[in-house]
Amino acid sequence: MLSKLYAKWMYSWETALTTRDTNRIVRPLEWGFDWLEDFSPLARAANPHLSDTPVADDFARMTAINSDIVARADQFFGYQTPADFRLERRHPQLYPTNVRPETLEEDAELKRQAETGEIEEAEFLRFTSPIRTRYPENDQVNARWYPAHPDTQKGKPKQAMIVMPQWNADAFSHNALCTLFNSFGISCLRLSKPYHDVRRPAELERSDYAVSSNVGRTTEACRQAVVDIRSCIDWLESQGYEHFGVLGTSLGSCYAFIAAAFDQRLQVCAFNHASTWFGDVVWAGQSTRHIRAAFEQSGLTQDQVREIFSIVSPMSYMERFAATPKRVLVVHATYDLTFPLKYSLDVLTNFDALKIDYISKVLPCGHYTTGETPYKYIDGWYLGSFIYKSFKHLAQAKTAPALESPQTAKAR
Repeated sequence: MLSKLYAKWMYSWETALTTRDTNRIVRPLEWGFDWLEDFSPLARAANPHLSDTPVADDFARMTAINSDIVARADQFFGYQTPADFRLERRHPQLYPTNVRPETLEEDAELKRQAETGEIEEAEFLRFTSPIRTRYPENDQVNARWYPAHPDTQKGKPKQAMIVMPQWNADAFSHNALCTLFNSFGISCLRLSKPYHDVRRPAELERSDYAVSSNVGRTTEACRQAVVDIRSCIDWLESQGYEHFGVLGTSLGSCYAFIAAAFDQRLQVCAFNHASTWFGDVVWAGQSTRHIRAAFEQSGLTQDQVREIFSIVSPMSYMERFAATPKRVLVVHATYDLTFPLKYSLDVLTNFDALKIDYISKVLPCGHYTTGETPYKYIDGWYLGSFIYKSFKHLAQAKTAPALESPQTAKAR
């Protein structure tokens, strides 16, 4: 009885949190072939029948493009290291994605404090993304820099995390985690995802272009995010860092997983809410119900939506991810209505099948309620303890040979 009452209360709370924003927009389906034509010949073909793979309609053409790109994903997520890395100092701003009065008041207060000098400037890594879009502001990558104090790094390799918050996160989301990791001697880059906070085009209230009913643009946003993560590692390497990890929440976990599948330098991976197929979450999740509406209006089914988002689905790269040993944490929530439970459990099933060494943690809440008291502290404990232990293990493995005595080495 208590269990049922708790579940009912949690689902009610979760639903209230996912429906309180009134600025979600149902936009019509756009295939977005033009967003992918720089890579796939099928997307470039004005007449689909000019390509080697004949397609009967737009859906078949998009599924063919997905198959083509997944088969050549090394090239799709490949890039050239940016040449314009730079550190900038400015006052942090909120960049809210909702129009609730309390949020707008918080944004106005932060701006006032910046004007009067009541808050300090912060340091941000900036560079031009190797993947270019139609929005210049989006192509200037932004990552708030949280360098660990030198005293906390003594006697061990320099270590760093890249932190990827959730979809529609404001610019302050996950900053507390970066501060926590700093106390472990781990530096952090809190990366703004494509179309988020300072990268968001002025025409948007929300970060809608990251995930939308424009299939090609959504796919290209994922490509850009993955390449931006890898570029951040390049910069960290140039600063002498040796061990790297990535933490992603929700949409951030999708980007983080794919980046780790294609970049062996990411040895520590924390996925805070994860799923296997991007299209299943779009279809079944409460947060994307406005996007599902566009697909339903066009006559698409869940199975079809899953197919057209294969490129951006962790499931497409599961074996590649498993090919390189990593330290992995997966956190899911029992009452999640945005990443429904069965899809999160599917991640664990696939990890087991591929013999991926991972730790699973379960939150007794939902997707949005993860950010509420007391669940955010439980989640923080899971993430913090895992990151601390994982990087400690890497540091010990790195320094162990140096600590070994000549006698021990000779005996071995």
